[in-house]
Amino acid sequence: MIPRYSRPEMVSIWAPETRFEIWFEIEAHALDAMAELGIVPKDAAAKVWEAHKCAPPFDIARIDAIEAETKHDVIAFLTHVSERTGPEARFLHQGMTSSDVLDTCLAVQLVRAADILIADIDALLAVLKRRAFEHKLTPTIGRSHGIHAEPVTFGLKLAEAYAEFSRNRARLVAARADIATCAISGAVGTFANIDPRVEAYVAEKMGLTPEPVSTQVIPRDRHAMFFATLGVIASSIERLAVEIRHLQRTEVLEAEEYFSPGQKGSSAMPHKRNPVLTENLTGLARMVRGYVTPALENVALWHERDISHSSVERYIGPDATITLDFALARLTGVVDKLLVYPERMMKNMNRMGGLIHSQRVLLALTQAGASREDAYKLVQRNAMKVWESDGALSLEELLKADAEVTHYLSAEEIADKFDLGYHLKHVDTIFDRVF
Repeated sequence: MIPRYSRPEMVSIWAPETRFEIWFEIEAHALDAMAELGIVPKDAAAKVWEAHKCAPPFDIARIDAIEAETKHDVIAFLTHVSERTGPEARFLHQGMTSSDVLDTCLAVQLVRAADILIADIDALLAVLKRRAFEHKLTPTIGRSHGIHAEPVTFGLKLAEAYAEFSRNRARLVAARADIATCAISGAVGTFANIDPRVEAYVAEKMGLTPEPVSTQVIPRDRHAMFFATLGVIASSIERLAVEIRHLQRTEVLEAEEYFSPGQKGSSAMPHKRNPVLTENLTGLARMVRGYVTPALENVALWHERDISHSSVERYIGPDATITLDFALARLTGVVDKLLVYPERMMKNMNRMGGLIHSQRVLLALTQAGASREDAYKLVQRNAMKVWESDGALSLEELLKADAEVTHYLSAEEIADKFDLGYHLKHVDTIFDRVF
């Protein structure tokens, strides 16, 4: 992942130094368990831990050099540990296979990444809640198909986003639990050369649970669900980003990204204030979703294992989590500083001559005795005149002048149907449900 879209805490999870430290912990905890079971000398594990504490950090270049010769990353690592540790290192990896280390390490990394992402969502939820209550009763037009429909509030838009990201948080918590499994079961997963109690011990030490049946790898349906969850979260990010982008269009301009002092919108046009952050979020969401299909395709491995999944996960593990971490933080910043223009919202809502109240008139006509078909025809023929006048005409006045309409409704009854407050009477109910 490129630094432009990265944050240090998430990046550090995927650094070689972190990966090798996790590998060592897995191997050393397994050695502890084997020493307790009498499989290796009692003091072997203690000496390995002590040597590790006294040694300098892992020499990444040295491990790479060994791997260049052996063509095997775990063997290269174990060789380097042996060089640092001494003769007790021979007891490491007893009965284990490379996937025991690699898959358990990946589980640890994904759990740590999930913890950061959950914290990211919590920060976003806090901002969405604050801004939702700030604009709880700020009227704005609801749109369907991009066309004016009926009034809502800007707070309801943000409450909808809050509810969506609350669901995403629950999905991510579940995905975290699903991915947090440990496999220390040896070749083809039969425990033939390693005691299952070793796996249980390592799992506890690494904050994982034992994989019920691992073949030689942890089943990749777990990973597929994890990355699919990240893809859903990315889509939710894009949904809110697209909403903000539409609201920032010049013709709408009901809300816009904060434009900082000294910021430039265009190299050619000094007047431009572009929604660059939310456009960026749309692009980042596409990238995160792009990693879902390879994760799904990783589920079908040959027999007890192959490594067709390995190269994929070296990409998507870091890239998907780093990108989503950055995107969530960016979206939180956008919502936190979002500029909201209630007067423009009201102006836009009123620009089409009251068309947004057409349903109330339709319903009133049916309640006054008109058939639904006739009521629809009466309201629509007047509404189309307003539409074709681009809002210059008033639906309320046209209805009051229509004898077929006033046969059912008085002028006062028609006027009553153009009350904005009517549409907002259940906002409290919705907020109670959400928050």
